[in-house]
Amino acid sequence: MKQLLISNAKVVNEGKIEQMDVVINNGRIEQIGKDLQHVETKQHIDASGKHLLPGLIDDQVHFREPGLTHKGDIAHESAAAVAGGITSFMEMPNCNPQTTNYSVLEDKYRLAATRSLANFSFYFGATNDNLELIKGLDPESCCGIKVFMGASTGNMLVDDPKILEQLFDHAPILLAAHCEDTPMITENEIIYKQRYGDEIPFKFHPDIRSAEACYKSSSMAVELAQRFGTKLHVLHLTTEKELALFDQKPLAQKQITAEACSHHLFFNEADYAEKGALIKCNPAIKKATDQAALQQAVVNGVIDVIATDHAPHTWEEKQNPHYMKAPSGLPLVQHSLQSLLEHYHSGTFSLELIVEKTSHAVAELYQIKERGYIREGYWADLVLVDIDTPQTVDRAATLSKCGWSPFDGYTFKSAIYSTVVNGELMYQNGKIISDRKGQRLLFNRS
Repeated sequence: MKQLLISNAKVVNEGKIEQMDVVINNGRIEQIGKDLQHVETKQHIDASGKHLLPGLIDDQVHFREPGLTHKGDIAHESAAAVAGGITSFMEMPNCNPQTTNYSVLEDKYRLAATRSLANFSFYFGATNDNLELIKGLDPESCCGIKVFMGASTGNMLVDDPKILEQLFDHAPILLAAHCEDTPMITENEIIYKQRYGDEIPFKFHPDIRSAEACYKSSSMAVELAQRFGTKLHVLHLTTEKELALFDQKPLAQKQITAEACSHHLFFNEADYAEKGALIKCNPAIKKATDQAALQQAVVNGVIDVIATDHAPHTWEEKQNPHYMKAPSGLPLVQHSLQSLLEHYHSGTFSLELIVEKTSHAVAELYQIKERGYIREGYWADLVLVDIDTPQTVDRAATLSKCGWSPFDGYTFKSAIYSTVVNGELMYQNGKIISDRKGQRLLFNRS
């Protein structure tokens, strides 16, 4: 008897939508075809009227563990991710302690193996003083190297030009960059503080963390990557101006790639009036023209990947009325896919495009082994979606430890019906139904 049968699903995969049945056994997709209902399985989901997508692979999250677990932790955030159709995540190094040496990196893997409901990998963080460790990094040991070319915590802002050149020259695997120019931001903060004191309106966040600050840093990163032949991935683009730095061609032909985040595609500066600090994030949500340009860049292939940059803070922290003290970051993993499906309903994105940017392209870019597609022999990481079933975001149903969402009260046009991780039905009808732990992501890099 096989493990699970999903029948009558509209399978969205590799540029096509076809009604198919999927048989899952021993954690993997064993058979894809028509009329497989005769196969005996322990579990059966009749997916009539629903769409089956590859589970999303989120290449940028902050799950806050270790050291910042009052905001979030691996157990809660991975549960929220699974509820949102995200079956694998890549987590950032600015925790406490920072993931900037080999032992801390392996400690995080051991921790995730006992706590994460989704599959996982972790970035190795660059600093001004760990270049030799980066040179010796095992390419199979992590998803990539994270460099903050903008404001960060501790010593993770890499601002020494000579170190940056060495980093771009010697990075043994993909280098993922947060690009904002800190001196420009600091200068803007001084100007607005002189003007408003402690009462800086949140609507000026995109002026303080300006388009110019983003462009100066991202253009520097692109120039360094071109000079040294670095495999560079620029995270969370927010401006129309930056898009000119990147090519419109197939992912396989790119050395330099770009990412957009779901909240930058969904919100724009008009939303600060209602949301205030709740949508304060770095880099900032900017103009409606930037939002529209990012959406078009997803469509035309300039943007390669869509992620979340999930970064929870407590409700109390976010209620701080002082602009300079309210933290930056949003909890997003539970509702990111639903927010992207809003663009499907508006006619902006096709379902095939959403799957490409959230699953296929991530797997290809990071060379992830046997995930990111609905293929026989691949791990069964899947999400089943009710495209035309509305769902209102209820704070009581939020699984992130912080207990709130920037989408609170919003009614999405689509709902997540169920999520399968490594063949295990993990989420169904609004509830996590299994505590089976996810797996460490493996890579095809040898």
